[in-house]
Amino acid sequence: MKLAVLKERLKDETRVAATPETVKKFIASGHSVAVETGAGVGASIPDADYKAAGASLVKTAAAALKGADMLLCVRRPGAAVLAGLKKGAGLAGLLDPYDDPAFVRTCAAKGIDLYAMEFIPRISRAQSMDALSSQSNLAGYRAVIEAAALYGRCMPMMMTAAGTVAPAKTFIMGVGVAGLQAIATARRLGGIVTATDVRPATKEQVASLGAKFVAVEDEEFKAAETAGGYAKQMSAAYQKKQAELVAKHIAKQDIVITTALIPGRPAPKLVDEAMVKAMPQGAVIIDMAAERGGNCTLTQPGKTIVKHGVTIAGFTNLPTRLAAATASLYAKNLLNFLPLLCGEKGQYAPDWDDEIVTGANLSRAGKVTNEAFAAKKAVAPKKAPVKKAAAKKPVTKKPATKKAAPKKTPAKKPAAKTATTKAVATKKPAVAKKPTVKKPAAKKPAVKKTAARKPVAKKPAPKRAGTKAKPKTKES
Repeated sequence: MKLAVLKERLKDETRVAATPETVKKFIASGHSVAVETGAGVGASIPDADYKAAGASLVKTAAAALKGADMLLCVRRPGAAVLAGLKKGAGLAGLLDPYDDPAFVRTCAAKGIDLYAMEFIPRISRAQSMDALSSQSNLAGYRAVIEAAALYGRCMPMMMTAAGTVAPAKTFIMGVGVAGLQAIATARRLGGIVTATDVRPATKEQVASLGAKFVAVEDEEFKAAETAGGYAKQMSAAYQKKQAELVAKHIAKQDIVITTALIPGRPAPKLVDEAMVKAMPQGAVIIDMAAERGGNCTLTQPGKTIVKHGVTIAGFTNLPTRLAAATASLYAKNLLNFLPLLCGEKGQYAPDWDDEIVTGANLSRAGKVTNEAFAAKKAVAPKKAPVKKAAAKKPVTKKPATKKAAPKKTPAKKPAAKTATTKAVATKKPAVAKKPTVKKPAAKKPAVKKTAARKPVAKKPAPKRAGTKAKPKTKES
């Protein structure tokens, strides 16, 4: 296959979809790689390194896309990039399809096969391809580093001749991949760490990292995890109880890191303004869910603000703040995923029987394969034809009965028939009344008939006497 790697067009995106290390392995597998100049600059990778690895450097995106069988990207590309891809080509990246479902339908119309790397199934065989986990892991680490930089005091306890500085009390809200790494990093830096999550399985994970677990542990809490390992949307009643508990706890915290995200939905609000007011002056909130509205009601995506003496940072793309590391891991995710899209001779031939391929695939052969992103307009017209068809059917049945009636009515015969039927009709009700009285009587003789059968059984008695008489004649 010919693989294309472009410079990311999204603002502030510094990662790249391939590194010199993965380019070497692609070429060793028989593929060719075209890299747009400057693609790796944001991740501290010069063009010379790609050239040394065997990639062909091109000056424009159009040149890289010409004849490409597969486009490897970090974020969702624009219309200009899609226009350069040939029909039947593949595209793999972190596409955020919930933010732009029309993008999926556009690619399907163009005949492009889409693969969302964040949709890779969370199974053991796919761990090396799980881009969402690899990027969230380092984002959780970076969140703590950012918090430590914004916090005006020390993370660990510091003992000096002049006095002792207390360690920072750090509260992690949401114990997914990012949250677990945030707990581990905060612990390494010497903070006193507590954490909360709606999933019961996280309680042991938090304890294993040396942190304290804080949550409302009721019946709803016990069933708050989906089959895919994500948190479910909790009821309003549970959220109220959790908010009351968190409000008391958060008032004593120096650093709060929120990580709660639900795929395809706005980020749940976990920290309100009243909670922020209750926090100590100089406290810090790192909202890792800022890209979907934020877990804090005061968060402004992409900005760092100070409200009520508390610094609130709404970073929307933390992985780019350590692009050299995140790009390296992401490139390896793509490297491990690509063999599932190749045939025996290295051509583009996805294995459609593989659950990893079908799980990540959004469009194929001109059709949207994930129903969540299919057009919803087709649902409305279905109701209208049903009502029209129902109205027409009774109309067709009525004339059928009218036409059949005149065929069965000759001129002379019906007069006699009606006369006889009237006569019979008058007699029948009289007869019908009498048998109603006689019917129970008829049942009684039925019992007598059975009694009459018993004497019939006695009649053979004289015959037996006759048989006795016959031997007498023989004796005579």
